Amino acid sequence: MRVVIAEDNALLREGLVLLLTSAGHEVTGVASSGPEVLPLLLEREPDVAVLDVRLPPGLRDEGLRAALAAREKRPGLPVLVLSQYVEETYAAELLGGGAHGVGYLLKDRVGRVDEFLAALERVAAGGTALDPEVVTELMSKGRGGGPLDTLTPRESEVLKLMAEGRDNATIATTLVITERSVHKHIGNVFAKLGLPPSDSGHRRVLAVLAYLNS
Repeated sequence: MRVVIAEDNALLREGLVLLLTSAGHEVTGVASSGPEVLPLLLEREPDVAVLDVRLPPGLRDEGLRAALAAREKRPGLPVLVLSQYVEETYAAELLGGGAHGVGYLLKDRVGRVDEFLAALERVAAGGTALDPEVVTELMSKGRGGGPLDTLTPRESEVLKLMAEGRDNATIATTLVITERSVHKHIGNVFAKLGLPPSDSGHRRVLAVLAYLNS
């Protein structure tokens, strides 16, 4: 898998390069500031980009802006965004387009190597990978007398795991229930939220997140 990295912290940047190359991936380019990112992504055409939200010179949202711009010029470009903290506005903006292949993780997650690599591969394959803390923030923000309040505690657990990008088998293992039960709970979630009764792939995650962000 060909990867472009944009991160201004030299230690983390080099750590990502080492981690990815050790896992058998090819790092085709690195950037340390916002203005470098878009030209690099368009020139190298990676399979996936790993970008820090905040990059020089402004240390605001340069990485996110570059990711959004790159996806406009190259629709479907898989992007995994890293952030130091949960920033709801950035997460919502990244997910707002409803496109495939997006991820938003806290930087602490990089230290959990297996989880990070699994998330990166999921995004590169067109799926979605959201940090559990980000999902919790979005779900709590979305509550307030709406259809989410009609979900049972179990359905809420299933929805949270769906939003993290987990498949039915993983949800079943995590909650210690059968896949058939997971399928049923997912059907109930979509019915209560007024969403299409589909539980396949990343489309269900993006549909749920679109609802939570509406």
